Amino acid sequence: MSSETETGSDTETPTPARRRLFVFLPLLVFLGLAGLFLSQLLSGRDVSEVPSALIGLPAPQTSLPALDGSNLPGLDSKTFAGKVTLVNVFASWCAPCREEHPVLLALSQDKRFVMAALNYKDRPENARRFLGDLGNPFQAIGVDEAGRTAIDWGVYGVPETFVIGKDGKIAYKHVGPLTPESARTLLLPQIEKALAVPG
Repeated sequence: MSSETETGSDTETPTPARRRLFVFLPLLVFLGLAGLFLSQLLSGRDVSEVPSALIGLPAPQTSLPALDGSNLPGLDSKTFAGKVTLVNVFASWCAPCREEHPVLLALSQDKRFVMAALNYKDRPENARRFLGDLGNPFQAIGVDEAGRTAIDWGVYGVPETFVIGKDGKIAYKHVGPLTPESARTLLLPQIEKALAVPG
């Protein structure tokens, strides 16, 4: 009879060991997640090389209007066929876009490929001022005011740069601002590879 009473009270009130477990459980979960994130950081993996599900697939059907006052065409995926195209996603309000802009200007000197832009969630007057102040490396600029087209492209944030092959497929995606180093070691080899494919 006394053992029944003990068992009944045991289920009603948690033991001290169980109470300690409930107290430390959130801490253990936090430490586990922190360890996972730390291991990812220390793995040396370049965040600019985030894999894209779109690599090797045709670029999304895109028909964006031109940036008013730019005297350039909009962004149209039909124009990708037969040439290598760099598509840069930028916005005037994006500080890293400003940082990478000299790299884009340098890349625009190479006339073997087309440089196009997707202007993301920006005001036309701000985008024009941005390009007027820093220079315009682009041959086409499409305005994605609502950001819906960027979703189709799997854009995580700005800036991002895509290499589109002569077959109209996405060959490479660079996440984050391009630096002279990343352009030289990551982007240019992908451009060269795309240019080498017979058109």
